[in-house]
Amino acid sequence: MKTGRGSGIIGDLEYKSPGVKLIYWLFFAGMAIVSLVCILPALWVILSSLKDIKEFYAIPPTIIPRSFHLEKLWETWNEFHFMRYYVNTGYLTLGAVVFCLLFNGLAGYFFSKLKPKGSGFFFLLILWTILLPNTVGMVPLFSNLVDFPLLHMNFTNTYWPMWFMAAVNPVTILIFKNFFDTIPASLVEAARIDGATKLGIFFRIVLPLSIPVMITITILTINGVWMDFFWPYMVLKDQSNWTVMVAIYNLKSTLPMDIQFIALTFAIVPPVLLFLFFQRYIMQGYAIGGGVKG
Repeated sequence: MKTGRGSGIIGDLEYKSPGVKLIYWLFFAGMAIVSLVCILPALWVILSSLKDIKEFYAIPPTIIPRSFHLEKLWETWNEFHFMRYYVNTGYLTLGAVVFCLLFNGLAGYFFSKLKPKGSGFFFLLILWTILLPNTVGMVPLFSNLVDFPLLHMNFTNTYWPMWFMAAVNPVTILIFKNFFDTIPASLVEAARIDGATKLGIFFRIVLPLSIPVMITITILTINGVWMDFFWPYMVLKDQSNWTVMVAIYNLKSTLPMDIQFIALTFAIVPPVLLFLFFQRYIMQGYAIGGGVKG
């Protein structure tokens, strides 16, 4: 017997029941409404950015533009040098991905395969940090960035703070550990007998077998860095280092409203394209994260 209209939790026989059918369509209508609430604001911003200035300020506003001015996208892109902000965001994202995969992967390997004495206690501490509100550490963390302990270096106007934060992500460590637990211990033991070092096992055995979770974490990290505003705004004071989000916020006082909408369109499109092309891996990442056990 098939399940769920093909693959869900409601079977074909259950669906024939009027009560079950009513519940099914109520859930379907609810999900459709939630989807529209999420999609319509972004879609309205994109469509409104293509209106001419008179239609943009028209009262009542038009939902569907009467005319589309695609040239406004190119003019705004060139006039405000958005390519520079895209390059900055790409550079920040690349470093965050490298730090995230390397250091969180090593931590997951440490807790999953090495398990030295006392590792369970430190793993418990990592679990506890997930329960702490993000706002708790903002003030001491920012003060350390201005005057880094021991080294006494000022990391403002650099991307290092965001890279350091990407290197220590408790949720990512949990995801890596959960995935590494599925790798047979016999493979690790065989590599150790053949003389491989602990780091050699990690890079030659564990990582090649972890391509799915690495792809998932990479996509989630790219999306998170792109949407991040608070720390880039706090750290990057020089305009030459601004990311897309910081540039839009800092330039909003100098931009007309319709140009602000075009700038927001530039910010919206990359995450949307990322999700459309890699939604299977993103959903897999949420499934892995949701399946983590202590």
